[in-house]
Amino acid sequence: MAGWTTVDQLAGRGRKQRMTGESPRTRVTQGNAGEVRTFYERHPYPPPIDNLDRHRDGDRNAHRHQALSFLFWPTRKPRANRQILVAGCGTSQAAVYALREPASRVTAIDISEASLRHTRELQDKYGLRNLDTFRLAIDQVQALGRTFDQIVCTGVLHHLTDPDAGLRALRSVLVPDGAIHVMVYAAYGRAGIYMMQDYCRLLGIGAAEHELRDLGATIRALSPEHPIAGVARRAKDFTNPDALADALLHPQDRAYTVPQLYAWLERCGFSFARWHEQAAYMPQCGAIAAMPHGQRLASLSPPLQHAAVELLRGTMTKHSFIAYRDDCPIESQPITFSGDAWLDYVPLPLPGILCVQDRLPAGAVAVLINRAHTHSDLALAINEAQARVFAAIDGKRSIGDIVLTCSDATDGDHVRRFMERLWRYDQIVFDATTLNRP
Repeated sequence: MAGWTTVDQLAGRGRKQRMTGESPRTRVTQGNAGEVRTFYERHPYPPPIDNLDRHRDGDRNAHRHQALSFLFWPTRKPRANRQILVAGCGTSQAAVYALREPASRVTAIDISEASLRHTRELQDKYGLRNLDTFRLAIDQVQALGRTFDQIVCTGVLHHLTDPDAGLRALRSVLVPDGAIHVMVYAAYGRAGIYMMQDYCRLLGIGAAEHELRDLGATIRALSPEHPIAGVARRAKDFTNPDALADALLHPQDRAYTVPQLYAWLERCGFSFARWHEQAAYMPQCGAIAAMPHGQRLASLSPPLQHAAVELLRGTMTKHSFIAYRDDCPIESQPITFSGDAWLDYVPLPLPGILCVQDRLPAGAVAVLINRAHTHSDLALAINEAQARVFAAIDGKRSIGDIVLTCSDATDGDHVRRFMERLWRYDQIVFDATTLNRP
């Protein structure tokens, strides 16, 4: 769906209005590739770490590998020997992937030698023989002479001089049935950041240690009503000098609204698959579901729902999503709860799910929380019957089997609605490989 169509439908306008990277709604700070490379040599980001043990040992979810594979490809059996590209790997991301995916081959590229040096130190420390590192710009990725089943490019493309060229370059090395995970900045929730960027330019604030220290103190002294205050509160590393520099002093930066993101994918040869964490974009989830416009929002097409909910939430600072090539043989949105196909789906719990059983709302026996969510209204309270259904999810039984197992607690229609809700709230994914059966 073209970006201008989405915006026109949303606004109810009769004329076509193409959304490009230069739209007044998109903040663009222009720099060049040399400036960006120099910036990251001086301020490696994310802040370097020297220990990956929590990534190796912290998640005890027995179905982790399968669940993350079905997040990307719900209708395809997991493959162990994937070729994975981490484009713009930073200081540790590629090492984390290599550690967690020992049967896959991970290729890491970055323009910063400082970032690659930190990655190689982790590679040596953890014996990551399945990791290759290259100093290479994203738009030169074809020079590797490799193709990839999965591409990870988070927090990078919005810093390129030409994000379109970067995304098209990644498409050229993605196999036809591969998937890409992208994260880029979101426009509306970064208003406070862009205000402070302008402030820094007005005062000529640089990235020296004492200037970053004073800048951090200035932000902490601001009114809690200032738009930057909420961002600073939610950001885990905003007090780190290099993180502060990355947010406020970066030489090149742009952000996207949801309609602009859809248009960007289309013109670069991709189709949208799903949000990496989708609950925040869905009108059926959280506080938005109870609003007077809840049903009206739910009647819109998915792209319009996502655009409208972004406007309602107002605080999203990033968009993280999965996309396929536009010639991919895999259906972009295969999960549906119409018909009877859902009975054969096998639900798997996603990693990072907490089941809280204290301070519960009335009628609830537990609250399910996805730790990746940044909006507090996305906690999911469940009653006793739903708790029995949730406990029956073992990564092996289909929904149909679970319906039979829990028949004394709830009927099939209640199970269907609950499973759909768990899926919308990012609690589970589905093995829907039965959809491929003749």
